[in-house]
Amino acid sequence: MTSKTIFSGFGGQGVLMMGYVLAVAAMRDGKEVTYLPTYGAEVRGGTANCTVSISDEEIFSPVASSPDYGVIMNMPSLVKYESTIKKGGAIILNSSLIDTDPARDDIDVVKIPANDIAKKLGSDRTINMIMLGAFVAKTQVTTLDSIMNGLTEIVKGKKASIMKLNRKGLDRGAEYVSKGAGK
Repeated sequence: MTSKTIFSGFGGQGVLMMGYVLAVAAMRDGKEVTYLPTYGAEVRGGTANCTVSISDEEIFSPVASSPDYGVIMNMPSLVKYESTIKKGGAIILNSSLIDTDPARDDIDVVKIPANDIAKKLGSDRTINMIMLGAFVAKTQVTTLDSIMNGLTEIVKGKKASIMKLNRKGLDRGAEYVSKGAGK
């Protein structure tokens, strides 16, 4: 089985980090993985996206022309990528910044008020982890523990308090999906 995901938003939202953490977690799970980041010249504030393909078999192309999933952080990204998601796939969108429903009815849409949840946690820096937690709960492509292990590997030496906050963000995003919210 292969799953392809696009993560998209603007620079500074942690879009590339979400994809990278997922890629590392999946590799640690023993999967074949490709990670392909792209971003505009502006970097912070410009467009940023990455695709992550995860498979039990060798992956021959890092390009995800019709991804199964989209983690969409802002309205311009929804406009750009909604039509590319495979029929029967899913979009997990940041409903704090996107107030329009996708026009398609052949995909599942999960709305996560990530900015609002992050505000309750006391840190905007958790927005991407909230969205990643929601993604994992929705797709089951890996586990929250694998995500935390991958994150720990990537950000070696970060304060324990920051790692606890990241875990809270992952958990809150996952809980939001598990409770059936976001429909």
